[in-house]
Amino acid sequence: MGSRLIPGVHSRASTDLPVLLPYRYRGTDENGLVGFSSWLVSATPWIVPVAFALCLIWPLTALAAGYGYDDAIKALFKWLPFLFLSGFLFNILISVLTMLIGTMAGVLLGLAQITPVWIIQVAAKFATQLFRNSPWLVLLFIVLLALPFEFTIGSMIISVPDWSKAVFGLSLPIMANISEVVRGAIQSVPTGQWEAAESLAFSRRQVLWQIILPQCFKRMIPPWMNWYAILTMATPLCSLLGVEELITLSRQAIESENNHPELLVPFYSFALMIFFLYCYPIARLTIQLEKRYAVKL
Repeated sequence: MGSRLIPGVHSRASTDLPVLLPYRYRGTDENGLVGFSSWLVSATPWIVPVAFALCLIWPLTALAAGYGYDDAIKALFKWLPFLFLSGFLFNILISVLTMLIGTMAGVLLGLAQITPVWIIQVAAKFATQLFRNSPWLVLLFIVLLALPFEFTIGSMIISVPDWSKAVFGLSLPIMANISEVVRGAIQSVPTGQWEAAESLAFSRRQVLWQIILPQCFKRMIPPWMNWYAILTMATPLCSLLGVEELITLSRQAIESENNHPELLVPFYSFALMIFFLYCYPIARLTIQLEKRYAVKL
């Protein structure tokens, strides 16, 4: 069947009757759509992903025609002193103040969790679990909306800066987590030491401050440092409150450079790198202290 010759198609017809011939494209269509369709059907399969990639690269090439990544790097180096001195160091200042306030309040709250007075103990446990299991960003927004923007004392008006609200808002979860660190460290001391101190007629206050807490201090250092590193990495949340820290200043610098998309990777990579260089040594030191001060059973 495949080799059979068809009269009128493969050879001259032997009759004068009309014969329907097969269609042959002669390139006479006005818009060339038939030719493009036939070319697309006959093309190899890889032509489609290549064409799709070219469609993606073309707008990037057109967008970067007047501004390249080398210009973005130059802009980063131009803004580098400003971002470091006015941005990152302010993040560190916020983390230090927050850790100081959170540690002092957390120690008191942790001691309140082990007090014999059950009302204080229940209230301390409730506050600890409330702030420990709340999203940090939600706490920041609540503090921002709850605290006033200024105080009026007589004829004097005292404004409350946004960074102080951020410090207070971040101090709440740090306080709760340090409270758990203190409680866990105290309860990790063997009960025999409590009993031995009480048999020597030590008061509860003397047992706590002279025997128990000195042993807990070295056990609390590694988790305390770990929470400080976590807090430092969480300080960019303050940018949502309008605090002019590293991320906020990076956005302002990008806007000053006409919001070129090529600026995003260098500027935010710098923020990532500088936070990593600051927090990674703390994490490594924390691991070493955990091994050194591990409880030997």
